[in-house]
Amino acid sequence: MTPLLVTIDGPAGAGKSTVSKRLAEALGYRYVDTGALYRAVALAALEAGVPPADDERLGALLATLSVAFAVVESQTRLLLNGRDIGGLIRTEEVSMMASAVSARPVVRSWLLDIQRGMGRDRAAVFEGRDMGTVVFPDAEVKFFLDASPRVRALRRYEQLKGPESQSLAQIEADMAQRDRNDSTRDIAPLRAASDAIVIDSSQLSIDEVIDLMKREVAGRGGLDTPAASGNRL
Repeated sequence: MTPLLVTIDGPAGAGKSTVSKRLAEALGYRYVDTGALYRAVALAALEAGVPPADDERLGALLATLSVAFAVVESQTRLLLNGRDIGGLIRTEEVSMMASAVSARPVVRSWLLDIQRGMGRDRAAVFEGRDMGTVVFPDAEVKFFLDASPRVRALRRYEQLKGPESQSLAQIEADMAQRDRNDSTRDIAPLRAASDAIVIDSSQLSIDEVIDLMKREVAGRGGLDTPAASGNRL
């Protein structure tokens, strides 16, 4: 079995996190949530009161930050300057700020080297929005996971549901705005790489999506199971 670099891009709510984690587990690979890195920067900017469009202040803030994944009590944790921030970065406020800061060249440049360093040894599944187009254009297997806007909003609603959570309509509106921001930005807009395998998960179970992905990985020599064919699933 050849260690491969696998990228999974796509919009919010398409199921990337769940699928990426389970695919990495099935392959025995490391799982890297690159969106969490942008959320870490977003949280730091919010806490410091730095506007996302202020590149000078963002650059100064980045110079003070250390972002890393660490295994703590058998769980992978995201550390910002040594602080576990996993429970703080999944709010809609942080999501919108992450979308804004991710469009800033100063932020993307700062995180680019960090992400490429994490993928140097291959044998990893990277989840994000520009993994296959910008960060790892040479990845052996690239997926673009999508779903209809309504399905994605419902999934996020169920994920965030609680006494103080947003309504489904609010989540759908925020998600639509984030889609516009991500797909129209000048720097690394959200899109499928030309050689990505596009999967619409609207009517598929998680197991079905993972099975399709595993067969594609097998076809590249990364898993000893029958290979799938085609470039759109």
